[in-house]
Amino acid sequence: MEHVSAAATTDAQGIVTGWSEGARRLTGHTAEEVVGRAARELLAEDPSDSAVTELAGTVALRHRDGSSVTVALRAQPVLGADGASNGYVITEQPGGREPTLAGQAFEQASVSMSVFDTEQRYLRLNDTACRVMGVSEETLLGRHFPESVEHAEYSRGFHSNLRQVAATGRPVRYESYTAAPALNREHAWTTEMWPLRDASGEVTAVALTALDSTEQYWARQRLALLNEAAAAIGTTLDVVRTAEELVELLVPRYADFVSVDLLEWVLGADEPPTALNGEIALCRVAHGSRTEGTPEAAVRLGETEVYPAYLPPARALRLHRAVVSQAGEPAFMRWVAGRNAREPVGRPHREGAHSMVAVPLLARGTTLGAAVAIRIAHPDDFGDDDAVLAEELASRAAVCIDNARRFARERSTALALQHSLLPRGLPGQAAVEVAHRYLPSGSLAGIGGDWFDVIPLSGSRVALVVGDVVGHGIPSSATMGRLCTAVRTLADVDLPPDELLTHLDDLVTHLASDDREEEAAELGATCLYSVYDPVSRRLTLASAGHPPPALVLPDGTASLVPLAAGPPLGVGGLPFEATELELPEGAVVALYTDGLIEDRDRDVDHATEELCRALTARTDTLDALCDTVLKAVLPEEPGDDVALLLARTRALGGDRVATWDVTPDPAQVAATRQAATEQLTAWGLDETAFVTELVVSELVTNAIRYGEPPIQLRLIRDQTLICEVADGSSTSPHLRRAHAFDEGGRGLLLVAQLTQRWGSRQTGSGKTIWAEQSLTPEL
Repeated sequence: MEHVSAAATTDAQGIVTGWSEGARRLTGHTAEEVVGRAARELLAEDPSDSAVTELAGTVALRHRDGSSVTVALRAQPVLGADGASNGYVITEQPGGREPTLAGQAFEQASVSMSVFDTEQRYLRLNDTACRVMGVSEETLLGRHFPESVEHAEYSRGFHSNLRQVAATGRPVRYESYTAAPALNREHAWTTEMWPLRDASGEVTAVALTALDSTEQYWARQRLALLNEAAAAIGTTLDVVRTAEELVELLVPRYADFVSVDLLEWVLGADEPPTALNGEIALCRVAHGSRTEGTPEAAVRLGETEVYPAYLPPARALRLHRAVVSQAGEPAFMRWVAGRNAREPVGRPHREGAHSMVAVPLLARGTTLGAAVAIRIAHPDDFGDDDAVLAEELASRAAVCIDNARRFARERSTALALQHSLLPRGLPGQAAVEVAHRYLPSGSLAGIGGDWFDVIPLSGSRVALVVGDVVGHGIPSSATMGRLCTAVRTLADVDLPPDELLTHLDDLVTHLASDDREEEAAELGATCLYSVYDPVSRRLTLASAGHPPPALVLPDGTASLVPLAAGPPLGVGGLPFEATELELPEGAVVALYTDGLIEDRDRDVDHATEELCRALTARTDTLDALCDTVLKAVLPEEPGDDVALLLARTRALGGDRVATWDVTPDPAQVAATRQAATEQLTAWGLDETAFVTELVVSELVTNAIRYGEPPIQLRLIRDQTLICEVADGSSTSPHLRRAHAFDEGGRGLLLVAQLTQRWGSRQTGSGKTIWAEQSLTPEL
């Protein structure tokens, strides 16, 4: 709609005689309403004296809606034939300088300002608004707002707010992110709308100012990304997942395509390289795109790409800062050419990449890899602020990746240490059939200090041990190794369970006192030590703060063993009590650590009932029973290590054990030796008779000479032939080397030479000296 200048004519008395279309548009009055009236009635205020004298100036006219319209006018007299003035032609002076300071401020404001009537038609625009709209003021005046814009979404929101202000008379602050007709990309706008009122207070128009807040908008977006990064990156201690979280954060708000490549040593066990020179090999661990299928990626996940020194990723790694590259620059074009060369056949190629930023992943002075962001559909190139943001986000991601790397390495080390300390193959023995499971923790806490062991003892007995060290990680595994070694050493001395735990408690207390105060708590531990004798079928056990074992009898009933639980190891000063049970052959004893039944979301009593119920399941083997128990009892996401040891008892009957009471008389030695020889013949072990006679003779003679009654000889035919002599004295013999002219001292030395191993153990009524011979013929 073209602008038409306002014009009017009056006679000499000031009565309006003519009225133009431009005057109608300017004031809202039609010719029928004005012609014949005095021109003075159209004035909102009296004109200045200078305007009257010079017939030119700014005049305030009264608009039809009651508002005031300020306009620059000039009057030209109309002369008659006599040269006298018969009237005036009054015309609007277009382009005239605003006479008021407020008007000048409106016209020259650096922000877009506009005025609309209550029907959302343009009444006034300043120069900035015209530049934003891309047309002159004359083109927009009188037009309805929706007719002047093409962006429907923006039009609806803007138009709705205009109507709201006109209807309610309340100002509105409106923020949007959209394109403008004369701008080549989207901008952020902060728009203030407020009502204009006449003297009566009625809303006659709506004024607005629109501020281009694009820079502030992107600054807020960058700050929002940083805030989100703190919560979104590093939610797991997994290197690949952390890289994926960085990609998910950046696409599509920051870039259209993002990739994360790591140096190969980060994903392995190697140490970081001392320097990065020349070509750099990077392994792709994550990438993402706003386009489904990520067609921009020329490198598949898990593949290694070698970047020449001139490409942005390699430069970023060497310079330790972000490198920005735009379309048209040599480095950018080389990167595009190399990328196109690797494009898989038949895979769609994404055109239009125009800007990229490569940023190094640096953590604690160590270079881990590089992230590359590409803009394709995003209209803006990467700038300095974008590079700073990329460095900040990459720094946060790098610390999380390094944490994940360190955790993975420590976990791997702790797990390797744990497995090296746990028994790999349980030793062969006749007392029990065993099966076991060890499950390392999958939680963020890391590997714990759970352990178990099966230790053969003298007399065909066996020790079953399970323990749990407080804490996680390598320190816990190292402490577990100390305790495991100590238990084996003390078991070799053949100490009863309660005495063994007492010595172990002293060891833990000693270790804690040697360590720093803050580490003392990490040396706390629990332990359950039990000894099973297949001859007497008795199980003796003692606990140091450990959960009691479960017992499954051959009739299928299962229950926890009533046990006097002592204090955890390291507390010190409190006694440990031993509990003794007689078990039928075929009973199953289940030893476990608290990770199997304890969880913050579960009731321990209920979990224990589930354990006993699962142990009664009918399975072909103990291995299958282990799996059944873990499946039924173990939490879905156990927060601690789990160790499970199942042992099915066996019994050595009278056909494999022979016992004689020996009268403490040296004359009885020969009779005892003869009885032992006859038993070996009955067992078909005549080849062992010679050595056995010597061992029996020596041990029985020593018991009669140095011990106290009662004296008893026992032969046990197991995987080895065991000869035991028990007496009532607690004095243990010691092996010593006899001198050339000594008459004694050679007996035990002879026993040690002839047998596989020998030793002594304390009993409740004295001691037992034992010796073992191998039944496997030597090759």
